[in-house]
Amino acid sequence: MGSKIVVAGVASLAVHLAVEEFPVRYTPVSTPAWMETGPGGAGAQIAGILRALGDDVDLCTVVGPDPAGSLVRAQLRAAGLDGPGVVDGPASSQTVVLVAPDGRRMVYPHLATVNAVRYPEELFAQAVTGADLAILTNTDFVRRLLPSAVLRGVPIAVDVNVIADVNEEYYRPWLDVADVIFCSDERLPCPPPEWIARVLTRYPGAAIAAVGCGSRGSLLGLRDGRLVRAGAVAPLGVRNTSSAGDSLFAAFLHGWLATGNPVEALADAVVLAGWRIGHRQPTSVLLSEAELAGLRLRHPVRVSVDRWDQGG
Repeated sequence: MGSKIVVAGVASLAVHLAVEEFPVRYTPVSTPAWMETGPGGAGAQIAGILRALGDDVDLCTVVGPDPAGSLVRAQLRAAGLDGPGVVDGPASSQTVVLVAPDGRRMVYPHLATVNAVRYPEELFAQAVTGADLAILTNTDFVRRLLPSAVLRGVPIAVDVNVIADVNEEYYRPWLDVADVIFCSDERLPCPPPEWIARVLTRYPGAAIAAVGCGSRGSLLGLRDGRLVRAGAVAPLGVRNTSSAGDSLFAAFLHGWLATGNPVEALADAVVLAGWRIGHRQPTSVLLSEAELAGLRLRHPVRVSVDRWDQGG
């Protein structure tokens, strides 16, 4: 039986659009090589991955009554995520993702309509009571929900994405209460091992800090001083790197909660993230726990253990 997990974050309608290169050159009209529409938003992505892996997931999000919202609701129903935590808002979030031939992506999330909503704190409190973990994404409407998770003693996991400063004011409410902290290396001011040391020193309540480094793999620091390095794998090549961070984050949390082994959980997470980015629209593809285990057997991950508290 899977873990009971509550995810609070955005569910959006996402359009993935091929571009020839970055930066995008101006032209009055450009016909893309491909374009696909599907599910988006960190909250829905993380929740969907966890549910496919076998966890009991409650999604707390905001969806509007507009045409985009009708599609989002249908996507959530199909994934088994359209529960009582999905509340009505004035309009829905939408996202455009530009994707270059090498898989790099540029994301344009429009969140103003959902961030203006005050999510019902009593509804979140009911969902999180008795949960094994609360995953609280860093969108504005989630900020007010942090105290409810803390007061109920539920462990909190956050992904602060492209953070650049360990004291960045916007992310402080999440970082101050997080037990697990993930981020990307894209804007880090220092090498990932040093960043992990800074995070675990600055936020003593955190047990785990991890950094996704794309083709260079991932690093994870544990409170006991261990630094785990996992090499990247891409079973299908690289077509679209959007959602790679959400995939790494969600799959790690599933494995860590299920087994208590962060080293094996990171290796599993690298495989799932690497497999998803091999699809033109990775946000629409999922794996079960058994499928992930089989994929990892066919694509072993290079893992090593070092120390972050001795210079990494």
